[in-house]
Amino acid sequence: MSQVYDLVLSGIDHEMLTRHLLPEDGKEAAAILLCRDIAPVRNRLLVTGVRLVPHEECRSREPDWITWPGKRLSDAIGEAEDLGLSIVLIHSHPGGYSVFSTIDDDSDRMTIPNIFAGWSGPEPRAGHGSAIMTPPGVIRGRLYSADGHICHLGRIVVVGQDIKIFPDEEPGRPAAMAFGSGMTATLAGLHACVVGVSGTGSIIAEQAARMGFGAITLIDFDKVEPKNLNRILGSSIKDADTSAIKVEVVASAIRRYRNNIDLVTVPENIFSRQAVLAAAKADVIFSCVDSSEGRQICDLLAHAFLIPLVDMGVSIPTRRTPEGGTAIAEVMGRIDYVHPGGPTLADRQVFTPASLRAEYLARVDPVAYASELNEGYIRGAPQEAPSVIALNMRAASAAMLEFIARAFPYRHEANKLYARTLFALADGEQEYLPESVFENSGFPAAGGLTEPLLGLPALGI
Repeated sequence: MSQVYDLVLSGIDHEMLTRHLLPEDGKEAAAILLCRDIAPVRNRLLVTGVRLVPHEECRSREPDWITWPGKRLSDAIGEAEDLGLSIVLIHSHPGGYSVFSTIDDDSDRMTIPNIFAGWSGPEPRAGHGSAIMTPPGVIRGRLYSADGHICHLGRIVVVGQDIKIFPDEEPGRPAAMAFGSGMTATLAGLHACVVGVSGTGSIIAEQAARMGFGAITLIDFDKVEPKNLNRILGSSIKDADTSAIKVEVVASAIRRYRNNIDLVTVPENIFSRQAVLAAAKADVIFSCVDSSEGRQICDLLAHAFLIPLVDMGVSIPTRRTPEGGTAIAEVMGRIDYVHPGGPTLADRQVFTPASLRAEYLARVDPVAYASELNEGYIRGAPQEAPSVIALNMRAASAAMLEFIARAFPYRHEANKLYARTLFALADGEQEYLPESVFENSGFPAAGGLTEPLLGLPALGI
């Protein structure tokens, strides 16, 4: 262990830990975190299991002291060994003391070496560690190597209804104010992944770059054509004439006004191992694809690597007029915010087994699929180069604002009420749906680099 690691956990696990570690009696409590390492993709530990130490099993619990039984740790070691996980012991400081105490140091000097000594098999690359929680749920942690070297965890990231980032230097500082210089400074340390850089994707990339994200990964296998010059920001006639790769065109446009950004271009379909591993490095994924398969991969990615996901889509259904012509029925947009442990895009019916099958059929047997019309933006009246950039901008702006609302809360109501945003411009309506309206399949999270990648044999080694 030579580099700083981050620790990432779902909002659901963080809420459970907060309730257990900061009980009403004001006394210390303890738990064990089982963590999956995703290095070398990124130096991150994903919390894949939380084992609470029941209060009644502790031999003593005081506001500044706790003694808990070794059997819980022994059981956790056995579980972690089987899965190749790291262990992080976490307890609370109910009084708000935000640093490790001398008692904590003494406890670690005794306990952590015993974990390594009793370990069978290869030692985890990240080592094992300890952490403390202070009100209202702030976490600070450190990792140990087998030789006793200590490395503080760089950031603790909570991905839930709200996105919380606790830096090691000032773990208890308030979140930066939305739209201010503090937000810009925070974004400089974040990595956005944009999957699909055409209609909405090029606009998302533009916003992300100009807002100050420190790193952006652009994923798209496609090339610029004359028909999409009217909706890809930064594209030119020359790009269409030379069939330039979309991600390179968007990246080149960004470099004209940002010289302090890490840009990664991946000219691959998201349904490729290279693209998935590139996206896994991100702090947020923006899904700007127009296919069910693409959304399925983004959905699986968000849960496997504990990454917040913002998915968007637009459509313009049409109707037949009495005269036999075609008219606009509605102008629609949808934005979904997905976090690990919450309802997936599949749960929300953004894609279905039927839509996945139809796309598969279109790819492997176009003749059999020919009877099913793929109409793109305007349903009922296919257009070669639809003038939809204004609609794309509306959806992309709402999607970026959704991320901002989660990471830099500014709403007067709780973010849980905004799992989905729908707008219908012809009717002049906008609707927000809470998570509670969707079924939650309880899709497993934090699978990380477990093979086959994302549980899909096609992405295996």
